[in-house]
Amino acid sequence: MSTLSSFLSVDLPCDQTLGWLDKCLSGTGLRLIRTFDLQAARLGLEDCPCPHHGTSQCDCQMLVVLVYGGGEQPVTLMLHGNDGQTWLSLVNNPLQQADPAVSSAIMQALAGNPVVKGL
Repeated sequence: MSTLSSFLSVDLPCDQTLGWLDKCLSGTGLRLIRTFDLQAARLGLEDCPCPHHGTSQCDCQMLVVLVYGGGEQPVTLMLHGNDGQTWLSLVNNPLQQADPAVSSAIMQALAGNPVVKGL
């Protein structure tokens, strides 16, 4: 069973949220690597309507990033955004268990930031 659920809402578009996230995490020694970009994946497709808005021109975005701490196993974060807002989800399931130390470091790095809703 998947335990992917949004833990954070940010009042920024997805790409700006990624920059903010990278800045917050790099200050704590965590490294962020982008592994998937929905808009980049859609570039080669024609007539690929947005499932959220039903149009081919939309601001929907989904990014998947790996966050590395001191260990070898990264934590996977998914960013999903539209209409100027982004939701962050942490992947943690039996097949891909999130390192508790890295997860905690992520939460601490983001806690108390003025653009954050949640946590």
